[in-house]
Amino acid sequence: MTLDEILIRAPVIPVLVIEDVAHAVPLGRALVAGGLSVLEVTFRTAAAADCIQAMIAEVEGAVVGAGTVINRAMRQQAADLGCAFTVSPGLIEGERADGPVPLLPGIATASELIAGLAAGFELFKLFPANIVGGTGALKAYQSPFPQARFCPTGGISAANAAEYLALPNVLCVGGSWVAPADAVKGGDWDRITRLAREAASLAPRPAAPTEG
Repeated sequence: MTLDEILIRAPVIPVLVIEDVAHAVPLGRALVAGGLSVLEVTFRTAAAADCIQAMIAEVEGAVVGAGTVINRAMRQQAADLGCAFTVSPGLIEGERADGPVPLLPGIATASELIAGLAAGFELFKLFPANIVGGTGALKAYQSPFPQARFCPTGGISAANAAEYLALPNVLCVGGSWVAPADAVKGGDWDRITRLAREAASLAPRPAAPTEG
Protein backbone atom coordinates (compact mmCIF):
# COMPACT_ATOMS: atom_id res chain seq x y z
CA MET A 1 0.00 0.00 0.00
CA THR A 2 1.40 3.39 -0.98
CA LEU A 3 1.43 6.35 1.39
CA ASP A 4 -1.13 8.09 -0.83
CA GLU A 5 -3.47 5.12 -0.49
CA ILE A 6 -3.00 5.06 3.27
CA LEU A 7 -3.68 8.77 3.77
CA ILE A 8 -6.96 8.75 1.87
CA ARG A 9 -8.50 5.84 3.77
CA ALA A 10 -10.08 8.16 6.36
CA PRO A 11 -10.17 11.90 7.03
CA VAL A 12 -8.52 11.57 10.45
CA ILE A 13 -5.47 9.59 11.54
CA PRO A 14 -5.53 9.01 15.31
CA VAL A 15 -2.21 9.97 16.91
CA LEU A 16 -1.87 7.49 19.77
CA VAL A 17 0.33 7.61 22.86
CA ILE A 18 -0.20 4.23 24.55
CA GLU A 19 1.33 3.57 27.97
CA ASP A 20 -0.05 0.05 28.56
CA VAL A 21 0.16 -2.69 25.93
CA ALA A 22 -3.07 -4.15 27.32
CA HIS A 23 -4.90 -1.13 25.91
CA ALA A 24 -3.51 -1.45 22.38
CA VAL A 25 -5.83 -4.04 20.86
CA PRO A 26 -9.14 -2.84 22.35
CA LEU A 27 -8.20 0.75 21.45
CA GLY A 28 -7.38 -0.23 17.89
CA ARG A 29 -10.60 -2.21 17.54
CA ALA A 30 -12.65 0.68 18.92
CA LEU A 31 -11.15 3.12 16.41
CA VAL A 32 -11.56 0.76 13.46
CA ALA A 33 -15.17 0.08 14.49
CA GLY A 34 -15.76 3.83 14.30
CA GLY A 35 -14.33 4.07 10.79
CA LEU A 36 -10.75 5.15 11.46
CA SER A 37 -8.57 2.33 10.17
CA VAL A 38 -5.20 4.12 9.87
CA LEU A 39 -3.55 4.19 13.29
CA GLU A 40 -0.37 6.07 14.20
CA VAL A 41 1.24 4.67 17.35
CA THR A 42 3.89 7.12 18.50
CA PHE A 43 7.31 6.00 19.69
CA ARG A 44 6.87 8.05 22.87
CA THR A 45 6.44 5.24 25.40
CA ALA A 46 8.33 2.12 26.40
CA ALA A 47 5.32 0.05 25.34
CA ALA A 48 5.10 1.47 21.79
CA ALA A 49 6.83 -1.35 19.92
CA ASP A 50 4.79 -4.03 21.70
CA CYS A 51 1.60 -2.06 21.05
CA ILE A 52 2.39 -1.85 17.34
CA GLN A 53 3.03 -5.57 17.11
CA ALA A 54 -0.18 -6.39 18.99
CA MET A 55 -2.28 -4.12 16.80
CA ILE A 56 -0.80 -5.50 13.58
CA ALA A 57 -1.45 -9.05 14.72
CA GLU A 58 -4.88 -8.66 16.31
CA VAL A 59 -6.76 -5.61 15.02
CA GLU A 60 -8.51 -6.68 11.84
CA GLY A 61 -8.75 -3.96 9.21
CA ALA A 62 -6.16 -1.70 10.82
CA VAL A 63 -3.30 -0.07 8.92
CA VAL A 64 -0.72 0.50 11.63
CA GLY A 65 2.15 2.94 11.47
CA ALA A 66 4.74 4.41 13.82
CA GLY A 67 4.89 8.07 14.78
CA THR A 68 7.57 10.27 16.37
CA VAL A 69 10.19 8.64 14.13
CA ILE A 70 13.17 10.97 14.40
CA ASN A 71 16.10 9.07 12.88
CA ARG A 72 16.99 6.38 10.37
CA ALA A 73 17.27 3.65 13.00
CA MET A 74 13.71 4.28 14.17
CA ARG A 75 12.44 4.12 10.59
CA GLN A 76 14.15 0.77 10.19
CA GLN A 77 12.75 -0.42 13.53
CA ALA A 78 9.25 0.44 12.33
CA ALA A 79 9.85 -1.51 9.13
CA ASP A 80 11.09 -4.50 11.13
CA LEU A 81 7.94 -4.37 13.29
CA GLY A 82 5.81 -4.58 10.16
CA CYS A 83 4.51 -1.00 10.09
CA ALA A 84 2.74 0.15 6.93
CA PHE A 85 4.05 3.71 7.30
CA THR A 86 6.04 6.05 9.52
CA VAL A 87 5.55 9.68 10.57
CA SER A 88 8.20 12.16 11.67
CA PRO A 89 7.75 15.57 13.31
CA GLY A 90 10.43 16.95 10.97
CA LEU A 91 12.78 16.18 8.12
CA ILE A 92 15.28 13.44 8.96
CA GLU A 93 18.71 14.25 7.60
CA GLY A 94 19.68 11.92 4.77
CA GLU A 95 16.29 10.21 4.51
CA ARG A 96 14.50 10.09 1.19
CA ALA A 97 11.05 9.08 0.03
CA ASP A 98 12.30 5.65 -0.97
CA GLY A 99 13.23 3.58 2.05
CA PRO A 100 12.37 0.51 4.10
CA VAL A 101 8.86 1.83 4.86
CA PRO A 102 6.94 4.89 3.61
CA LEU A 103 7.73 8.05 5.59
CA LEU A 104 5.54 11.12 6.11
CA PRO A 105 8.02 13.84 7.14
CA GLY A 106 7.06 16.93 9.06
CA ILE A 107 7.68 20.46 7.82
CA ALA A 108 7.07 23.85 9.41
CA THR A 109 8.49 26.27 6.82
CA ALA A 110 8.72 26.81 3.08
CA SER A 111 12.47 26.12 3.24
CA GLU A 112 11.83 22.73 4.86
CA LEU A 113 9.20 22.00 2.24
CA ILE A 114 11.68 22.76 -0.55
CA ALA A 115 14.23 20.45 1.11
CA GLY A 116 11.64 17.69 1.43
CA LEU A 117 10.65 17.96 -2.22
CA ALA A 118 14.33 17.76 -3.19
CA ALA A 119 14.55 14.50 -1.20
CA GLY A 120 11.72 13.02 -3.26
CA PHE A 121 8.83 13.58 -0.88
CA GLU A 122 5.48 14.98 -2.01
CA LEU A 123 3.42 14.09 1.06
CA PHE A 124 4.09 16.02 4.27
CA LYS A 125 2.91 16.50 7.81
CA LEU A 126 2.47 20.21 8.61
CA PHE A 127 3.57 20.35 12.24
CA PRO A 128 2.70 21.85 14.60
CA ALA A 129 -0.09 23.08 12.36
CA ASN A 130 -1.74 25.44 14.82
CA ILE A 131 1.55 27.24 15.52
CA VAL A 132 3.09 27.44 12.04
CA GLY A 133 0.19 29.05 10.22
CA GLY A 134 -2.60 26.48 10.09
CA THR A 135 -4.98 26.74 7.16
CA GLY A 136 -3.46 30.05 6.12
CA ALA A 137 -0.05 28.45 5.61
CA LEU A 138 -1.55 25.56 3.64
CA LYS A 139 -3.41 27.97 1.37
CA ALA A 140 -0.19 29.92 0.82
CA TYR A 141 1.76 26.77 -0.07
CA GLN A 142 -0.77 25.60 -2.65
CA SER A 143 0.28 27.87 -5.52
CA PRO A 144 4.10 27.66 -5.32
CA PHE A 145 4.08 23.98 -4.30
CA PRO A 146 1.17 22.38 -6.25
CA GLN A 147 2.71 18.90 -6.00
CA ALA A 148 2.78 18.94 -2.18
CA ARG A 149 -0.07 17.44 -0.18
CA PHE A 150 -0.48 17.43 3.55
CA CYS A 151 -1.64 15.76 6.73
CA PRO A 152 -1.64 18.69 9.18
CA THR A 153 -1.18 17.70 12.82
CA GLY A 154 -0.92 19.69 16.03
CA GLY A 155 -3.83 21.60 17.49
CA ILE A 156 -6.35 19.80 15.27
CA SER A 157 -9.67 19.03 16.94
CA ALA A 158 -13.26 18.19 16.16
CA ALA A 159 -13.92 21.94 16.12
CA ASN A 160 -11.46 22.84 13.33
CA ALA A 161 -10.70 19.61 11.45
CA ALA A 162 -13.29 20.24 8.73
CA GLU A 163 -11.68 23.62 8.01
CA TYR A 164 -8.42 21.84 7.18
CA LEU A 165 -10.09 19.00 5.30
CA ALA A 166 -11.83 21.47 2.97
CA LEU A 167 -8.46 22.52 1.49
CA PRO A 168 -7.54 20.83 -1.81
CA ASN A 169 -3.95 20.11 -0.73
CA VAL A 170 -5.02 18.35 2.50
CA LEU A 171 -5.61 14.60 2.30
CA CYS A 172 -6.32 14.03 5.99
CA VAL A 173 -5.51 15.39 9.43
CA GLY A 174 -3.82 13.85 12.44
CA GLY A 175 -5.25 14.23 15.91
CA SER A 176 -5.38 12.77 19.39
CA TRP A 177 -8.86 13.94 20.35
CA VAL A 178 -10.43 10.69 19.14
CA ALA A 179 -8.63 8.72 21.86
CA PRO A 180 -8.68 10.84 25.04
CA ALA A 181 -6.24 9.67 27.69
CA ASP A 182 -8.96 9.29 30.32
CA ALA A 183 -11.08 7.15 28.01
CA VAL A 184 -8.13 4.91 27.17
CA LYS A 185 -7.10 4.56 30.81
CA GLY A 186 -10.66 3.81 31.85
CA GLY A 187 -11.31 1.38 29.00
CA ASP A 188 -14.23 3.43 27.68
CA TRP A 189 -14.06 1.90 24.21
CA ASP A 190 -17.65 2.83 23.35
CA ARG A 191 -16.80 6.50 23.81
CA ILE A 192 -13.75 6.15 21.57
CA THR A 193 -15.79 4.39 18.89
CA ARG A 194 -18.33 7.23 19.05
CA LEU A 195 -15.60 9.87 18.69
CA ALA A 196 -14.05 7.92 15.82
CA ARG A 197 -17.40 7.68 14.05
CA GLU A 198 -17.88 11.44 14.36
CA ALA A 199 -14.35 12.05 13.03
CA ALA A 200 -14.81 9.64 10.14
CA SER A 201 -17.82 11.62 8.94
CA LEU A 202 -16.28 15.08 9.32
CA ALA A 203 -15.80 15.82 5.64
CA PRO A 204 -15.43 14.13 2.29
CA ARG A 205 -11.82 13.56 1.31
CA PRO A 206 -10.72 16.07 -1.35
CA ALA A 207 -9.38 14.78 -4.63
CA ALA A 208 -5.63 14.83 -5.11
CA PRO A 209 -4.33 17.71 -7.26
CA THR A 210 -4.02 16.86 -10.93
CA GLU A 211 -0.73 17.16 -12.75
CA GLY A 212 -0.12 19.61 -15.52
